[in-house]
Amino acid sequence: MAAGAGGTASHHGEPHTTSLSARLNWLRAGVLGANDGIVSTAGLVVGVAAATTDTSTIATAGVAGLVAGAVSMALGEYVSVSAQRDTEQALVHKERRELEEMPEAEFDELVGLLQAKGLTPETSHRVARELTDHDPLGAHLDLELGIDRDDFADPWAAALSSAVAFSAGALLPLVAVLAPPVSLRLPVAFVGVVVALTLTGAISAHLGGAPKRHAVVRLVGGGVLAMLVTYGIGQLLGVAVT
Repeated sequence: MAAGAGGTASHHGEPHTTSLSARLNWLRAGVLGANDGIVSTAGLVVGVAAATTDTSTIATAGVAGLVAGAVSMALGEYVSVSAQRDTEQALVHKERRELEEMPEAEFDELVGLLQAKGLTPETSHRVARELTDHDPLGAHLDLELGIDRDDFADPWAAALSSAVAFSAGALLPLVAVLAPPVSLRLPVAFVGVVVALTLTGAISAHLGGAPKRHAVVRLVGGGVLAMLVTYGIGQLLGVAVT
């Protein structure tokens, strides 16, 4: 009776847990996408601003970088999530066919999976019977493959969220380098990018349960290094062109 009650509680609680985990993963991916937009666009516009003070040139380079980066991120996410979704769906079809063709062997496999989790043979057999009577496919997908057939990732949603996150991050350095007077462009852009990376680094570390200081230092250090390198390249190219 206790095992049945525990199974019921787990069954009712699992969708909420899965949904929360999925939301956190999407949020973390969004923060990382914004970081990519900040760093890549900041490096681009700082490099161009170091080579020229022409606003239209800087704006053109920044917007082109934003659009190209957003499209690249969206395409990469779409292809990646589509491949993952196709693989998971193929595994679901394979498991469904095996359950239809050899139910006894699949039942024994389920018992073995439960025993591997620490249940006794008697309890494993009883739980496997209850799971098989309720939803054999769902039980095998969960215990054997870690798949929830009702929670496949949407490649279009992944692509859109990735593009939006990247664009949102890219807008900050673009505005920071275009809005101030020419003499303040680079200092404002550097400060704005450092502040933004500090915030997003802290958020991503919090979502992942990692130490904030190390994450922020790595992220800000990488962003500053990228801007310094592209600034140096812009200075060299600007002098060469002049």
